[in-house]
Amino acid sequence: MTSSLATAFAVQSAQLLADPAAHGPWGTGFSPWFLLFPLFWILVIGLFIFFARRTWRRNHEWATARGGESVLRERYARGEIDETEYHQRLEVLRGDSRGNRR
Repeated sequence: MTSSLATAFAVQSAQLLADPAAHGPWGTGFSPWFLLFPLFWILVIGLFIFFARRTWRRNHEWATARGGESVLRERYARGEIDETEYHQRLEVLRGDSRGNRR
């Protein structure tokens, strides 16, 4: 009786040890679900790069489209420059038609 229990225990323990080695820790079937996590993170990183570049490009185009005159108007409106300096700089930006350029 003891030897039959020992034999049964040895057979069952051998099967338990052999199953993961033969089939892997996930069982007997193959499932492509393990691809979802890398695909998810690739998608998240790709979307982040797409929107970051789009935002940067839009801000860059906006900054270049502002032009010198709008910056000068803002500085005058904030009180950083007075009226005479505003008109002098505006003439320089627009090009002095009287030929007084330096």
